[in-house]
Amino acid sequence: MHKVKNSAVLVALIAVAAMLTLAACSEEMSDAEIKEAAMGMGMVEAGSETMSDDQIKQAAMAMGMMTEEDAKAMADEMMPEDSMMVGDRLAQVRERDKVICASRNDVPGYGYLDSSGNNVGFDIDLCRALAAAVLGDPSKIEIRLISAAERGPTIQSGEVDMLVRTVTWTTSRDSQWGNYAQTMFFDGQGFMVNKDLGLMSALELKDATVCVTQGTTTSNQNDLNITALGFEDTDAVVAAYESGQCDAFTNDRSQLAAIGSAFQNRDAHVILPETISEEPLGPVVPHGDDQWFDIVKTVMGILIYAEAYSVDSGSVPTAVTGDTKVDRLFGLEGSFGQESLGLSQTVAQDVINAVGNYGEVYDRNLGPGGIDLPRANGRNALWADAACMDCPKGGQIYSAPLR
Repeated sequence: MHKVKNSAVLVALIAVAAMLTLAACSEEMSDAEIKEAAMGMGMVEAGSETMSDDQIKQAAMAMGMMTEEDAKAMADEMMPEDSMMVGDRLAQVRERDKVICASRNDVPGYGYLDSSGNNVGFDIDLCRALAAAVLGDPSKIEIRLISAAERGPTIQSGEVDMLVRTVTWTTSRDSQWGNYAQTMFFDGQGFMVNKDLGLMSALELKDATVCVTQGTTTSNQNDLNITALGFEDTDAVVAAYESGQCDAFTNDRSQLAAIGSAFQNRDAHVILPETISEEPLGPVVPHGDDQWFDIVKTVMGILIYAEAYSVDSGSVPTAVTGDTKVDRLFGLEGSFGQESLGLSQTVAQDVINAVGNYGEVYDRNLGPGGIDLPRANGRNALWADAACMDCPKGGQIYSAPLR
């Protein structure tokens, strides 16, 4: 596959082609003349400032300057050594035979150690779903534990295939860290306090000391007149709160519930009613590989649409059902583009058999089987269901149509 090239590289390739022409016929050509010649051959539309890969190769070959193989080789040599080829990530994952995800093991519901010492949770299941899709085996994962402050550098480095560590989607992170694939949970920042303080509202936290995790959006949402005391990770925040170093601690409301569920005396603590931010959470992939980005988006969409079509891990169809949408999703008839991404025709069967649909993943980790966060009629309910895809259900969980 071809590397993604910017306009400067395209212009440089044309310039090199022009120099080859000069060497052959000893005539000078300006950049404008080069472009004019390309337009004259119908390779570039008038007014266009750049040329595509195919246009460059066609123009170069039409001028008799090089073969298609030479044009491709020249373009490859002009790219930086660390450039990511479209499709490289999938090939790398399959060669190493595992998906590497950056996550955590310290928050119930999202990523934590179960009684057998296994790292489980909502975020971990998203990694398992991806492994099932690209490797056919949800167990072929490696979880790299990172702190909140390490999330950006880790995904920027490209050393992991996906970041799934309760990461809020913001425009600056999207442009600087990596590509956000899909919002898989809608959250918001809240506060937990000791019930003995008698506080009923976050507005009563004036002049209070609040423990926060450094390097998070949570630490920056301060329009309240409070003193923020920062710590490297969640464990340190909770320890400081329990030892009385702060009056309250703040985090996404789902994480407050998860942490509170592990307190010995859960009833001694209360989550204040206010939500002071919007925190859309989802997986992030490194910049530079559109195919991998599309694969992760597709896998997340499979989880969501399987629930919308009322298909769970116990009812995955293996023969044509007569329902066009279900048959297409599960690779029984038609396609939603999975093969062009390098995935099997029946990738949805592999994913849902491995982890279940979105509702199953939620219930197992964040719902009744986990930290018991209500979902019905909330933002994390589906937008619609299979019975009436145009009938709102009050939720915001939705994916691009898989067709």
